[in-house]
Amino acid sequence: MSAPSADTLPLQRLYHWERTRADAVWLTQPCGNEVIDYTWGEAASQARRMAAWLKQQDWPAGSRIAVLGKNSAHWIIADLAIWMAGHVAVPLFPANTAESARQILMHSRAVACFVGRLDDDWARFAPVLAQPNRPCIALPLAPAIDALQWDAIVASTAPLEGEPGRAAGELATLVYTSGTTGMAKGVMHSFGTLTAAVTMIATRIRYGEEDRMLSYLPLAHLAERVLVELGSLVGGMRIYFSDTLATFAADLRRARPTIFVSVPRLWSKFHEGVSAKIPPEQLERMLDMPGAGEKLREELLQGLGLAEVRFAISGTAPIPPELLRWYARLGLLITEGYGMSENAAASHSTLPGEFYPGTVGKPYPELDVRLDPDTSEVQMRGPSLMLGYFEDPELTRAAYTADGWFRTGDKGELDAHGNLKIVGRVKDNFKTSKGKYVAPAPIENQLMAHPALENCLVAGAHRHQPLALVILNETALGESRGPGGREALEQSLGAHLEQVNAGLDPHEKLQCLVICETPWSVEDGTLTPTMKIKRSRIEELLSPRFGHWVSQGRSVVWNT
Repeated sequence: MSAPSADTLPLQRLYHWERTRADAVWLTQPCGNEVIDYTWGEAASQARRMAAWLKQQDWPAGSRIAVLGKNSAHWIIADLAIWMAGHVAVPLFPANTAESARQILMHSRAVACFVGRLDDDWARFAPVLAQPNRPCIALPLAPAIDALQWDAIVASTAPLEGEPGRAAGELATLVYTSGTTGMAKGVMHSFGTLTAAVTMIATRIRYGEEDRMLSYLPLAHLAERVLVELGSLVGGMRIYFSDTLATFAADLRRARPTIFVSVPRLWSKFHEGVSAKIPPEQLERMLDMPGAGEKLREELLQGLGLAEVRFAISGTAPIPPELLRWYARLGLLITEGYGMSENAAASHSTLPGEFYPGTVGKPYPELDVRLDPDTSEVQMRGPSLMLGYFEDPELTRAAYTADGWFRTGDKGELDAHGNLKIVGRVKDNFKTSKGKYVAPAPIENQLMAHPALENCLVAGAHRHQPLALVILNETALGESRGPGGREALEQSLGAHLEQVNAGLDPHEKLQCLVICETPWSVEDGTLTPTMKIKRSRIEELLSPRFGHWVSQGRSVVWNT
């Protein structure tokens, strides 16, 4: 892929829409009982005014400026203002702990921080943000913090004139990885690598001015930023935001998205909601009824707010094939995507119209992919790959092979059609006391086919046999607390465990399945801000009880 032309870079795309669609609504922000629309012209004007103020601070070009907050219209406008002013954006997850936020602000040497919408426990960030040498700017909808106010700055500052651009090779952002294995690393992306990523993705999504998306997955994650923010700059589509978790369903119905990006956890919750109203066996019969079945499909998708979706995407973790088939029965084919911060979320996706459950499809154009012949590690090279890790040349060198291919750390295999299947992490494999290696991911994927499970982890390094730790979804947890619920769930999970074990090699067979009633969370360090499992932390907390659980001699055990 040749270097992107200047008119395809993010700021140039903003100026294009500012010129050609100034009065068209771009961003729709709910706020309680009020909904505020921002046109392309209004959003660009605010970005220009904030950019002018940032330039007045005389920080060196390329200074890092953080953005901490939940998705909102002004999160995106602030991102663009930082770029327009000649600086580098450093997004922070609102689910970060105060310590991780402090580490990122220190490591990036951020000179300022925009603070947006936060949850009620936002006060944990107060000591981190209260630094006299690092001013905070409160975006609209931010909590009541002692900070400069966005609205006041915009009202009193003249807009930056002209069309200030940034070269493709300039650093655009530092995105700190989720940190599943330790301290987060600052992934460096330029305007060129970001543009390459969204350009490749757009060959499959084909963004257009009539498209609509709901932005609710963290913009601090590159997948949302590239697919939604940069995608809208490519095609001119409208972005809607969600107000609160309680209003999510209403926000989704308001947006009526034509492109919808989600994660397995939410796809499962939609499925659970439908199943709670219509038992699965009854639904299957109703869907097979001529005429009535088609009407039911339409009503169900309408109720979910997904009736107008033309392109549905699932990512961040494998989605059970059974769930993909269920949505396909409703007429919604879900594209499964694969990517990471280091390749700007542009790696693989299944192709529209093709249905290969269990795979992440084929690579995007211009991306070369290979499997290491010894470890089966997925390795790649292409225009969307990072510049490296911020101020860590040693880690950057270790991330690449001697001949220049990026090491993803994921193990893969190809099916007969050339689709990639992720079968685990190279370093997640562990050795039992028998000296045999166990790859946990394929076993976890099989376990997750059970409809009661929300999360699971297979562990057992240096033990005679591995075991599985599982988290129930809300529906299953509620049913387990009813009369006879626990016994019924144990029987169902026990049968499922027996079925999974039947297909495993002797050294892989699970001794038991442990139901952990306390969900894993970002707050206790067992999940990353993007909801990925931190294996080492979970094993650190629970491994002292492994022997006790196994000694009970039961296939299903409760961690109570």
